[in-house]
Amino acid sequence: MITSMRREDAEKVTILLSKVTDAGEFNRQASLTKFGIEAQSGSYIVDAKSLMGLFSLDLSKPIELAMLTDDDKQKNDFKYRINKFIVA
Repeated sequence: MITSMRREDAEKVTILLSKVTDAGEFNRQASLTKFGIEAQSGSYIVDAKSLMGLFSLDLSKPIELAMLTDDDKQKNDFKYRINKFIVA
């Protein structure tokens, strides 16, 4: 597993967290992963495992996630757990 994957090389998905409770639920799922996840909204990039970081983003807009691992099984498991938030 790559421990310091560059954001440019990471697989990305777009999510929408339309309620405060969605952000909390997503954060719990992100915190279970063994790899890094970055969340980007506009020019802001935060650690998706940080609830404070997530709340600093504009949650009314889609958020791009970068999964910083080359382990396909881990990425697929995570995407399955957050499937209801994925929009594209």
